[in-house]
Amino acid sequence: MNFDLSEDQQLFQDAVRGFAERHLRADALKRAHAPEHPADVGRLMAEQGLMGITLPEADGGQGGTLLDAVIAIQEVAKVCPRSADVIQAGNFGPIRVFAEYGTPAQKEKYLKPLLRGETVICLGMTEPEAGSAVTDLKTTATPDGDGYRVTGTKVFNTHGPYADVYLVYVRYGPGVGGIGSVLIERGAPGFRIGKTSKFLSGEEWAQLYFEDVYVPPENVLLKEGGFKKQIAGFNVERMGNCARSLAYGQLAFETARQWAMDRKQFGRPLCEFQGLQWQFAELKMRLEAAQLLLYRAALSGGEHGIPTQMDTAMAKHTCNQVGFDACNFAMQVMGGMGYSDESLIEYMFRKTRGWMIAGGSLEILKQRVAEGIFGRSFDQRPPKAV
Repeated sequence: MNFDLSEDQQLFQDAVRGFAERHLRADALKRAHAPEHPADVGRLMAEQGLMGITLPEADGGQGGTLLDAVIAIQEVAKVCPRSADVIQAGNFGPIRVFAEYGTPAQKEKYLKPLLRGETVICLGMTEPEAGSAVTDLKTTATPDGDGYRVTGTKVFNTHGPYADVYLVYVRYGPGVGGIGSVLIERGAPGFRIGKTSKFLSGEEWAQLYFEDVYVPPENVLLKEGGFKKQIAGFNVERMGNCARSLAYGQLAFETARQWAMDRKQFGRPLCEFQGLQWQFAELKMRLEAAQLLLYRAALSGGEHGIPTQMDTAMAKHTCNQVGFDACNFAMQVMGGMGYSDESLIEYMFRKTRGWMIAGGSLEILKQRVAEGIFGRSFDQRPPKAV
């Protein structure tokens, strides 16, 4: 069994790293603290072929593998953490849903501009009363001629305040089988974007209000029965979450390691204190183990398939936890400088904390692993009254 990347993968890794060093490192700290979306980075990545890495060439993608996308995200994240969000959005999430289920017309109108870095998409999934229990969503799609009228609200969305198009989970009918999705453009009559709020990471979001918004038939992405297709693709989305979280942890570790060799206290470099040596050693082992779980998950679906639920859950839980722990540790090692916005450490600390919630909380992931262990699902809802 060989745990090394292939020669082609190593060349790709080196190429992405070189691109990031040349074009992204200089303004990495500035981007981390800028509230606006780095649209210039999206266009730059499109020119480098880093958008739609796993998507078919016929759809404007690169025809690569999921592991290729993971490698690219990690290499960018270890140079410019904020830019990793751009490459994530250009490879996973709604873009994958388009590639899998969109009509040729939808791909031409929406997907190709996204892959060129010209537009931004937002996923409207979470609702005030439907977070981890996403199947409790109440946003409805009521038939109106050949189209639908959408009414409801969404919260905690990435790119919500400034996106051009919104992929919205809706309920056509009762139960899980009644859930699907539609495409709603910014400025559509009845669609209102609420006040802008911020997460701890500094990333902006806004509550989205849909008040009898008409969706023409050409903007229906998935009808009834679409939920399971969408949520299966969410395992791919989690790969981007894993890759960024782990890469942040690796960057934090290397930053702290260099600091520990250079910084002196009590007349000695910090690395000479055994209390720190053992913490570095333990963290290094955990980071290496997380990398193997991430690669295994990325490969579990084959070259172009969807990774298994259990492999994805184990990878995300492990990468989320060690990514945050590494950033937290680096902040402690670096003291005031780690806590200051003069370094990337505090930014990565805030970002990795959010990924322990977003895309499947650590608790939900443990539940998925348990279901894999016992080969059955465990309903978290109370039993229905007889």
